Amino acid sequence: MVAQRYRLYIERMDASRNMARFYAMSLDETLFGQTCLIRRWGRIGTRGRMVQHSFDSEGEAVGLFLQLLRTKRQRGYSPRIAARHAEAAPSD
Repeated sequence: MVAQRYRLYIERMDASRNMARFYAMSLDETLFGQTCLIRRWGRIGTRGRMVQHSFDSEGEAVGLFLQLLRTKRQRGYSPRIAARHAEAAPSD
């Protein structure tokens, strides 16, 4: 059982390079009780690609989660800006 929910969504945008990327990660539990790290990435507005990693212990999954987070932050990814999120939200 996953003791704490880990969810992350970050973006990297650079208009001069026509770059608009997202990276998302979450930790969930599989039907067999393993911890699963789910990663999604791609261009903003697309479904992107997805990879799942299964681990026997939550500690291993959290370790990879944090390692990937550090790598992405070094590459310029940052959390979504709230104003941008409000503009992109569909209106009812």
